[in-house]
Amino acid sequence: MLNALTIDVEDYYHVSGFESLIRIEHWDLYESRVEQNTHRLLDLLDAYQTKATFFVLGWVVERHPHLVRAIQVRGHEVASHGYAHRRIYMQTPDEFRQETRRALRILEDTTGQRIFGYRAASYSITEASLWALEILQEEGFTYDSSIFPIHHDRYGIPGYQRFCHVINGHAGNRLLEFPISTVRLAGSNIPIAGGGYLRLFPYALIRWGIQRINARDGQPALVYLHPWEIDPGQPRIQASALARFRHYVNLEKTEQRLIRLLQDFAFGTVLAVLKEQGLLS
Repeated sequence: MLNALTIDVEDYYHVSGFESLIRIEHWDLYESRVEQNTHRLLDLLDAYQTKATFFVLGWVVERHPHLVRAIQVRGHEVASHGYAHRRIYMQTPDEFRQETRRALRILEDTTGQRIFGYRAASYSITEASLWALEILQEEGFTYDSSIFPIHHDRYGIPGYQRFCHVINGHAGNRLLEFPISTVRLAGSNIPIAGGGYLRLFPYALIRWGIQRINARDGQPALVYLHPWEIDPGQPRIQASALARFRHYVNLEKTEQRLIRLLQDFAFGTVLAVLKEQGLLS
C-alpha cells in the first residue's frame, strides 16, 4: 500500500514554540538553514526513489524560489503551508483568507502550476477554527491535511475521523481531508506519524503503527517531518524547557529513522495516495 510522505518546509526559527521569542520581522536576522536541509532531504528521497509532498511556507518561497523549483523539477508535489506560520485560530476568517491567497499566489507564480493541497501551521485547524475548511474550499484547494485527531495543548481534534474523507461545503464545494495518522489504542488516538513523535518514540512503535494502519485498518498512513529535524547542528534558541524538549529531542536520530521508513514502506505524494484510494480521478 502506498503511504503519504509529507515535508513541512519551514526553518527552525519559524516554529510555533518559538513565536513568543522570535517575531516575523526579525526572521531575516537568523541564519537560514532551510535550503541546505531541504536539499539533503531531496537527495535522500532520490536515493530511495521516493516522491513526497512538500508543504512550503510562502515566506520561504519568496526568499528561496529556486528551492521550490528544485522540489518541482525532482518530481515532488508542491503544496501550501500558508505564508507566515500563523496558527489559524489566532486569525480572523478574513485574515486567514488573505494570508491563504497571498501564499497561494506566490506558490503558483513560482511553480507555474496549480496548487492542490494545504496544511496549516502547527496543524491549527481545531474545533475553534473548523470554519477554515470552508475558506479552503472556496479558495480552490482540492485537499487539506491540517487536522491531527489527538489531544494536544496547541492543536488537535481528538474525536475527529482518522482517515481520508470528503467534506462537502455549504456552497456545494468539495474538499478532501487527510488527517495526520494515528493508531487507535485503549480508547485513545496515539500519534505515530512523524515529527516529534518520530524522534521521541522507539522506531519499532512507529513501524508497528504504520503496519497496523495499513493491514488492520486497510488505510494509507500519512507521515510528516520538517527539514530542521535532520539538522542537529542548528542554532539553539533559549526557549522554555518544554519548547526546547519538543524541538531538540533526538534530532540526531531523525535521518536514520526516515531511512528506515523508506526501506520498510512504500511512500508517495498526497495526490498519488488520494488517486490510489479512488478519491481523485
